[in-house]
Amino acid sequence: MLTRSLRLINTSSKLVRNYSTSFWSNVQKGPEDPILGVSIAFNKDTSPSKINLGVGAYRDENGKPYVLECVKKADKKIFEAGVDHEYAPIVGLASFNSLSVALALGEDCKAIKDKKIAVIQTLSGTGALRVAAEFLARFYPGKTAYVPNPTWGNHNTIFADSGVAVKSYAYYNPQNCGLNFDGMYNDINAAPNGSIILLHACAHNPTGVDPSIAQWKKISQLCKDKQHFVLFDFAYQGFASGSPEKDAEPVRLFVADGHQIGLCQSFAKNFGLYGQRIGAFSLITGTPEEALAVESQLKILVRPMYSNPPIFGARVVSTILSNKELTEQWRTEVKGMADRIIGMRESLVKYLKQHGSTKDWSHITNQIGMFCYTGLTPEQVDRLASEFHIYLTRNGRISIAGINSKNVEYLAKAIHAVTK
Repeated sequence: MLTRSLRLINTSSKLVRNYSTSFWSNVQKGPEDPILGVSIAFNKDTSPSKINLGVGAYRDENGKPYVLECVKKADKKIFEAGVDHEYAPIVGLASFNSLSVALALGEDCKAIKDKKIAVIQTLSGTGALRVAAEFLARFYPGKTAYVPNPTWGNHNTIFADSGVAVKSYAYYNPQNCGLNFDGMYNDINAAPNGSIILLHACAHNPTGVDPSIAQWKKISQLCKDKQHFVLFDFAYQGFASGSPEKDAEPVRLFVADGHQIGLCQSFAKNFGLYGQRIGAFSLITGTPEEALAVESQLKILVRPMYSNPPIFGARVVSTILSNKELTEQWRTEVKGMADRIIGMRESLVKYLKQHGSTKDWSHITNQIGMFCYTGLTPEQVDRLASEFHIYLTRNGRISIAGINSKNVEYLAKAIHAVTK
């Protein structure tokens, strides 16, 4: 009897063991994120000359993370107010929502005055895009989204995971490291009427190539003619040119032209609130009643996803944008960040010429924002890493924020060496 019991126990243990270890046996190891791979290689390098040009966050002149002074002051005001840490509403902090959409569309925007906008706070720009994609999958008849080629890698995944088919339209011209406007126009025109068209409002990621205002006007008219739904990814307001109004021109143009756009905002880069995950998603509707109906469905969508957005970062943004003095300080600081990046672009081109490069590097200064498509080949990128301890993604994209006055000449010499 004892022997039989032991046999049953052993058999049972074996079954449990085999059963428990087979749950995830079909899960294969996924590929590493290419940008994370750059940082890993950089961290392993012990050279004092090493440079990380893969990081997607602003760095100051000393290569350190930068906390805006206006954010510090807002932090202090919030602390002194003795606020609690209760849940935010499902749609987020009301003052943040109204201030964020006014920042993007302008306080005189008719859709705002007429209460024809549904807006919710989201988990930064990524969360805004995910909520947008989920909403479109449920309620928009055109189930295909067209994104630029190339685009931020998360765009494709977010739409696909939300059940929205993804296709691309031509965007980048590798011959001149600029915009392939004819290809872009023709592809958007060829898309079926009523398609979803994703546009980067400014500082296109990853190329840094933006259409001109004249080209934006043609795109707006084309999208109207084709009855496309336009979704803007707006992650760099103020951070691209240094002017929040200038960076918002394409978005405001489309709204003025009558588009009922979707808008995904992020406050990571322009307020330095990366880890606070503060963003907003808004939709322009036809009537105030439609706006309320859309908001109700956004709440239904968000509730099982994450229930409530984080409140502290929203309070920071709201405190800054509702205070004239802090708003002006933010404008000064965001312009300072943008100007530093623009200055590093100019310095890089200057030193490339100074060290003998005869190539045309004008695309570096023509592009805008944190990222630059250099035109470097994968083989040249590999040489920069192995010979000069300079790390970037193999498509030649660099983060200008990783450049400063101490390393820009060394970088220029290295790029010249691998491009001779």
